[in-house]
This record gives sequence, C-alpha cells and structure tokens, in this order.
Amino acid sequence: MAVLATALATTTGTAGAAEPERLVVDLGTDTGAFHGGASGSLYGVYGDGVPSRNLLEGMHVRTVSTKAQDGPQHPGADALEILPPFVDSGGKDVYIYMTDIYRGFPYQWPGADGPARLADFKEKIKKQVRQVLTMGEYQDHVVYVPFNEPEGNMFGTGEWSYNKVSWLNDPQYYFAAWKEVYRLIRSLDPDARIAGPNTSVLYDQVKGFLQYAKANDVVPDVMTWHELSSPAAVRTSVAKYRQMEKDVGVGPLPINVNEYGHNYHLSVPGQVIQWVSAIEESKIDADLAYWNIDGNLNDSAVEANKGNGQWWLFNAYGQMTGHTVKVTAPHPNQQYTLQGVATLDKDKRQSRALFGGKSGDADIVFENVDPELFGTTVRATVQEIPWTGQVGDSAQPLRLADREVTVGEDGTVSLPMTGMNEMSAYQIILSPGGTGGAAADPSVSWRQTYEAENATYTGSGYSKNGPEGSPKDVGKFATSGAYNVGGLRTGSDGVLAFDVEVPRDGTYDLSVFANSYNLYDLVKEQGPTNVFLRVDGKDPQELQLPLGYKWVVWGHTDTTVKLTAGRHRITLAAQDPDLGVTQGDAIIDKIDLALRDEQVTAPAIYEAEYATLSGARPDYTRPAASGAGTVKLAKGASATFWVYAPGDGEATVSVDHLGGGRAGLSLNGDKLDVPQAGGGKKGTDDVRLFLSGGINKLTVTGTSGALLLDRLRVVPSSGTLVPKVYQAEDGTVSGAAKVTDAYRFASGGKAVTDVGKGRANALTFDVVAERSGRHALTIRYSNAEQAPATHYNPDPIARHADLSVNGGPARRVLFPTTFHFNNFWDLTVPVTLRKGTNRLTFTAEELPDFDGDTYNQYDQRSPYAPVIDRIAVTPLARG
Repeated sequence: MAVLATALATTTGTAGAAEPERLVVDLGTDTGAFHGGASGSLYGVYGDGVPSRNLLEGMHVRTVSTKAQDGPQHPGADALEILPPFVDSGGKDVYIYMTDIYRGFPYQWPGADGPARLADFKEKIKKQVRQVLTMGEYQDHVVYVPFNEPEGNMFGTGEWSYNKVSWLNDPQYYFAAWKEVYRLIRSLDPDARIAGPNTSVLYDQVKGFLQYAKANDVVPDVMTWHELSSPAAVRTSVAKYRQMEKDVGVGPLPINVNEYGHNYHLSVPGQVIQWVSAIEESKIDADLAYWNIDGNLNDSAVEANKGNGQWWLFNAYGQMTGHTVKVTAPHPNQQYTLQGVATLDKDKRQSRALFGGKSGDADIVFENVDPELFGTTVRATVQEIPWTGQVGDSAQPLRLADREVTVGEDGTVSLPMTGMNEMSAYQIILSPGGTGGAAADPSVSWRQTYEAENATYTGSGYSKNGPEGSPKDVGKFATSGAYNVGGLRTGSDGVLAFDVEVPRDGTYDLSVFANSYNLYDLVKEQGPTNVFLRVDGKDPQELQLPLGYKWVVWGHTDTTVKLTAGRHRITLAAQDPDLGVTQGDAIIDKIDLALRDEQVTAPAIYEAEYATLSGARPDYTRPAASGAGTVKLAKGASATFWVYAPGDGEATVSVDHLGGGRAGLSLNGDKLDVPQAGGGKKGTDDVRLFLSGGINKLTVTGTSGALLLDRLRVVPSSGTLVPKVYQAEDGTVSGAAKVTDAYRFASGGKAVTDVGKGRANALTFDVVAERSGRHALTIRYSNAEQAPATHYNPDPIARHADLSVNGGPARRVLFPTTFHFNNFWDLTVPVTLRKGTNRLTFTAEELPDFDGDTYNQYDQRSPYAPVIDRIAVTPLARG
C-alpha cells in the first residue's frame, strides 16, 4: 500500500485514534453516471444578476424551485424572470410553486368554501400556464408544482384549508383536486411536466396517491417531497419510494427532493457534503432549503458575485465527471460522521473524491487503481474547502498537498489526512503520474484558530452565547466551537483579548469572524459595528464588522498584523484612546491567523487538467511545467477556469503552455481584445485583466493548431488597468435625486439618493475612456430596503438601476441588499464605451407585473435605485 502524508497546517482538529478511520474509494465498482443533482436551490435566485450568472454557472445549479410569476410570497424570485438567466447559465429546470401566487403560509386562498377556493386557484393556474407558453424554448425547462405541502396547507386541517380535512386521513378531496388541476394544466400545455405531491415528508400515504394517479392517468412526471431531516433519511426515503413504485406499477420517475438541509448545515462544507453524498448516491435532484433570504443560493452566495465555502464545495462537486464509484464510509449513512462521494472519469483518466464531516485524522484509501488508466504512479492533489460563514467570502480551496506517489502492488493508494476540521470539506484529485511537473507547495504554511469563548474579556457587558446550532438543535446556525462572545457595543468598555503564539517573524493575515444583526436597535443607528484592534497594546486599527440578516450569521473582516516569533496579545476593544468608540453591537465567534509568506503571496495556480473541458481531454504524455499534464486545445475546444479575485481590480493572468497552437481568451462571457496565447514552442503569455471581486469565468479556446495548455497563474497587480473614479456628488442629479451626507461610510462622506420612482429622477456621469471597447463599471452602492414578511424569512429587496450609456437602451442592473444604507459594497458590470467622453445615466422605476399593467401591492418591487456613492471606469483587459 502506497502512502501520501498530508500534514494539514491547522490545529483545529483533534488527535485520531491509534487506528484512524478509513474512507474507502473503490475505483473498481461503478455506481452509475455522475448526476450532479444535489446542486439545487429553493428561492436561491432573485433575478438576473442576483446572484451573478458566474455564481449560477460555477455552482453548476441544476434545478431551482421558486414562486409563481408575480406571486406575493417574497420579493423577487419570479419564475419567468429567473428562467432565461438560469437556463442560459447551464440550469436544467425551474420548478414553479404555483401555490405561491397567494400570500401567507398557510396559503391565503380566497373563497367561501373549498370548491370556491379551488375555482379561484384554477383561474390563477390558467394564467400561469398561459404566461409560461409565451417563453419560447425556455418553456421546455419549466416543471409545474401545483401544490406545496398540501397535507398541512390547502388540504390540511387549518383555517385556510379546503374543508379542514387532512388528505392524510381522507384523501378524496385532495385526490380530486389533483386530478382536476393536472388535467387543466395538460389541456393548456400538452407537453407540460407536472410534479407532486410535494409533501413535507415522504408519508406512507404517498403510495395511495400513486395508486389513484395511476388509475386516473394523472401520474406526476416528477416525484417531489421534502427532506428536512438528515442525509440518512434521503437514502432511506428514496429506497422506500422506489419500493412504492414497484408495488403500484409506475415509474421509475425522476425525483426532486426540493427542500433539504437546516440552518445548522447550510454554509458549512463539512455538513453539506454529507447531504451531497447521499443525494448523489441516490441519483436524484434536490434543492437546498430556503430558511433565510432569497437570491443568495441558500447561503452559498455573498453579495452578488462572491462565494463562501459552500459555493466552492458545489463548484468542486459540479466539476465531477464520468461515473460515481463505491465509497464506503467508516460509519455508513450516519449523519455527523465522515462521508464522501467519488467519481472516475476514464476518458480524463482522473478520479475525484469529496469528503468531510469529522475532525481529527482519517485515511482516505483508493482501491483498484487501474494501471491501464493511471500507470504505476499517480499525481495526488489534496485541497481543503473551509467554512467561511454564511456571509463570508471565500477564496479558492486551499492546496494542502500536491505530489506523486507510487501505487501499491495491491493497486491501492492511501492518503492519511491529519488534523481535519469537521466544518471543512476536502477534495482529492488523482491523475496519472510520472510525467508531470514539480510538486506545488501548500498554499498556506501556518494557520491557527482562536475561539472567542476561550479569550480573556475585561470590562462591562460580557456575554457568552450558546450553544448555537448543533446536531440536537439544527434550526440554529453553525458556529465554530459552538459558542460566541458579546459585549463590544455602544457604551461598553469591553476588551476581548486573544493570546496567540506564532512560529516566525512576519506579516500575518487576521480574520475576525463576527456578526451584527442589521435590524437590532443599536446596529440600525450606524450599520457596521466598528471595533478597535491592537497587537500588544500598539498599532491600533479600526475594523468594521460584518452585518447579517439575523444574529449568529457569520462573516469575517480581514486585515494584516505584523508579529515577531513567539507570544502576543491581540485585542478587540469597544474603545480606543486614539481612534474613538464603538457604535453598534457585535458578537465574535473566533479569529483566524495565517502566515502571509511567499506561499500565500505566490500566484494562484489553476491546472488545465482540472478545468471544465469542452472538446478536449487531459494529455499526460508530455512533461508539463506543473501538475499532472496538459490539455490539448484544438480549434474550438476550450478549458474554463473559475478564478477567484479578492476584490474588483486588475490582475495578471499568466497562461503557461507548451506551444503547438494558439488560443483566445474570454472573461465572464466577453471575448477579450488581447493577443492570442500560445505559439510554436513552450512559453508564458501574460495578460492584464479586470477581475470582479469573487468569482470570474475565464475560458481559453483554441483558435489554430492544438495548443498544449498547462495552467493559469493569477496574481493581483496594478498600474496597467488604471481606474478613473467619479464621486456621485460630482455627477449631475435631476428631479428628486439629491446629494446626501447622511452616511458616514460613504467615501468623502457624501452619496446620491432618491434616484428613481420615475425616469426624471436621475444621476448622470460624464466619463472619459482612453480607447473604445469594453470597460468595467464598478458601482459603490448601498441598499437596505426590506419588504414586510409574512413568516420567518427576512425579505430584503434587490433594488435596481436602469443604466443607459450614451443615450442607448437602458440595461437593468440588480443590486442585492447590503443590510444597511450605511454599508457600501462594490458591484461591477461590463459596458462598451467609445473613445473620449461617454454619458452614463442611472434611473429607476418600478417593474410592473408580467402583464405590464398591474403592480405588486405588498411593496416587494422597489421603484428606486440604490444609494450611489461613486463609480469607477476601468479597461477590461490589456495584453
């Protein structure tokens, strides 16, 4: 047995037992074609741009369940508005919750009695189907869901039910309604796909539903139910349902478990991988549950274009190809233990394994490593996908190890993982070895976590909060160490002191995991809570801590500190003699320290053989500059990379290749006007690109010959793509739009508000471009509008701006909530400018309903643009 040691640079795990647990990946046992169905979302898409198409495509979102067009359940997420951008971003199906045309939950459908209520619903169904039929080819991606949780809702026992008779006890009324509605939809749309019964769990009574549906020729095209339970229940329920089908004599039908997971799980890679493994093993589709705000891919998306750890987990999952293989966990089908999913792509000669859910040590064992595919040596790349909070941006996965190892005589490779963190997920990629380039170093050489509950607090107002989310309380949010600390607030003199010890002199990255609830009284006054950082009582810094939509919704504020080898005290305080006092109220979860050495500052490496390939496959026959091999890009073949940027701005992208041809580059769908990469011999081509903060889609496409693409290297740079910045107060306001000094954190203390509620209320900039072509327009804005909610979901509104360039047709740009009007974020959109002066005009007006004549009556569609602080104009690229 060959062994690859992977010492993880963290101390958050615990020591393993004498015999570490084993997760076994059997590459010799095929379990079916890779499906990718776990990447689904309920109410995760607000509209085009919230989240960005990059986030949708890069997360490989397969299915979305969402509200009926113009439904009043929540702001945004209207089915026919999200349908085109979702499908254009690679999505498969949009499931329309037809009942969400009503307000409230239970649904408040009008009528004096059950038949009257059903008649009203049928009229609304007719309208919905007719609207879908106007969508051209997009309508092929629609699945109708006539009822949602009918047993506790329309056909339950409550005030708003059909007749206060639960269909679980007496199904005749629900069954008759199902038949009527099913036939109504089919009469209007003969090709319709219809899903149901959409129960809150898989009840035993579903078998009777199938029997009735078969007898009356109204069997759903997709079987749906919800699993607000555990991953173990997914496997059990799917097996139970498949037996129902056999007993009744229908199917097998496609399945969509269109709600899964709880607050404790969502955003946490180590938790969600356990769901993913069960869902993929069951070969079904499934949608992450909607507990919080819509438009953030169920706590995967940060702002409009950034991903947290959960997003990167699904990015890795969606890049799996080929067939899944048997994975044997140390505790099969048991939640809160080490679980995983793995694939083997024989065409790529590559295996990928995703796993997590346990702290400490374990052996990841690959068995039956085929020498015909891999040879006698494999290249193993090991990555960690850490938890970064619900609203905490995450960089690309950390590289823990990258090296070659000889396959054992028994066809086995064992990778010992030490110091794992149960909140992280991990990925291992195996490729043929023997001809690849030098091993890449780990991307971080030293890091450490310090829990707030273990820190020393002095002064007034202290509270130790928790335990937060846990296996016994999955409705609460996950928290590192289960506890957090409060006390840093307006009027406090509190100081939270962390005693740290570092291995060497240097600059260290410091992340403070924190939260302020945006609607809490002390927080509403200013927005971001400010606290004060010192190291050993020196070098004060003021930090603005993250806002969230509820308490215990974690983000992180990042800075750097200079430390000498040895012990230090890092303090967070509510007062600082040099900088001021705290306004607001914050809770602290932990701090993370990481050494900012040459490994951290080195360019990020994106290997071509690990990219998303079209018309190409890896080539392991030639010595590469790095990694296991290269990718041969003939004309039209492409390699797509999901490239991270910490903020909006210039980066240098180095294209390393072995020659053989040429290729063009595109960024986020824009073909770049830069010299083509490649040539007749080995080399590197550097290009300066404007990358949007967060996730960027960078595609290399062959244009001539067959370029042997080795990798991309990406590093932030400056000086070539120079932004021109224009303060909003220096623009021209018209109508009711006005300059305000109400927001402390606006640059220069001023911004423009009240743009919108009619085109006359506008903000105009005259901007100068040195050359014609595509430019990045970065808008610094704030938006905290929130609609009244009917139940537990906060309902923030994504405001919009209608942006016109040089008097051309306006483009509608959506701006997600920043949680407070004094909390400013950047959002970048590409624009085409002509050389010289260009006029940019921002207006806004309320979007009508789909028919164009009526408007939302619950203040769920804003007529206003966000508060605009400034804009910056930057060339998109330069070779």
